[in-house]
Amino acid sequence: MKVSQFSRILIMIAIFTVAAIMIWFFISRMSSRQVPEAGGRGAKPVPVETAEIERGAIELRRTFSGTLESRDEFVVSPKITARVAQLYVDLGDMVKSGQVIAALDREEYLQAVAQAEADVMVARANAMEAKNALEIAALELERFKTLRSRGVASESQFDAARAEHLSKISRHEVAKAQVTRAEAMLETARIQLGYTSITAQWPNQGPDQDNSRAVAARYANEGEIVAANAPLVSIVSLDPITGVIFVTEKDYGRLKIGQAASMVTDAYPDRRFEGRIDRIAPVFSQATRQAKVEMVIQNPDHLLKPGMFIRVTVVLDRVEDAVMVPGQALTRRNDRTGIFVVDESAGRALWREVVVGIQENGRVQVIGSALSGLTPDLPLGQSGGQSFGRVVTLGQQLLADGAAIRVSEPSPDPEPPGTETRPETPVR
Repeated sequence: MKVSQFSRILIMIAIFTVAAIMIWFFISRMSSRQVPEAGGRGAKPVPVETAEIERGAIELRRTFSGTLESRDEFVVSPKITARVAQLYVDLGDMVKSGQVIAALDREEYLQAVAQAEADVMVARANAMEAKNALEIAALELERFKTLRSRGVASESQFDAARAEHLSKISRHEVAKAQVTRAEAMLETARIQLGYTSITAQWPNQGPDQDNSRAVAARYANEGEIVAANAPLVSIVSLDPITGVIFVTEKDYGRLKIGQAASMVTDAYPDRRFEGRIDRIAPVFSQATRQAKVEMVIQNPDHLLKPGMFIRVTVVLDRVEDAVMVPGQALTRRNDRTGIFVVDESAGRALWREVVVGIQENGRVQVIGSALSGLTPDLPLGQSGGQSFGRVVTLGQQLLADGAAIRVSEPSPDPEPPGTETRPETPVR
């Protein structure tokens, strides 16, 4: 009894196995019939959409985010400690080189100048007195020299006269040094008095350049006592202005000094500003693996301000005569990239392996030796507004090399939301 049950189980397993194999074979046959061999007779044309192949110039553009910085910025500070008597500029005012921007209380320094002038007068009077005494001592020495030669004056009297003369010479030299010292102190007092008038000074860029700069910040008010070297106002240059971006290694090698760049900012979204690359950092930041790039931007209207956010577009490469197709035309076959070119005379799609080059605005530059192998009826590109070939942009997943195709009209773009047309309601 047990033997017969075991036999039945084996028979049932064999039946199920054969049934599974037959079902799998049937499904495989049906699948192979649904997708006929490409180019075979009786293959049903695949509906596809196509687009023109273009030939022309294409550019490799990169857009970087960055900020604006002032090319020159410095803080004006007083050189002495004093009270701010007047402040002639405020935030946003334009300043020229050499312009007086503030005045400090000068009463104390005027008094110092007056005292120094008096000290000079005293020193000069002392010098004059020492000079007169020297002249008298010189006459006295000559007199004792004559008397000694006649034997009237003793040697000790002559030595005393000579010592007195030497003493007067020393006193005269000291008096002259005191005059020099007093004059130096007077000059110092006058310089410190000049420090009470604070000017903004920087090298002029030339007669054809805008030498005015703007007050970026104000740190003190009238009546406050400011210490020496304490910040008073900050001044920045606005024309030209510097744009700063950071680039990775991928784009670093394509950048060159003097290369043109265009930029936009959120403050003026409808206006594009032109500039050029001025400096490229020779090192990369270890933290970000990026290099700093500075651009000089002409800003005659002073519309651009330091600290603004900018988007900079740089043309990294340009090909004058490139074969271009829409980006949707690219497809993969056996881990290779290619396109299906339309053979209109035969109604078929021909697979061409390509290398992708520059991409711009949905267009892609395609490069490949197989492109030149097209039949004379299928030249690539368009020139003078005339089309010379088409490429499949929709339906490539159903195609193989040489597959029959049927070109369909592209579906119209759907209307954007909120643009539906409604019947007008009559006004009553």
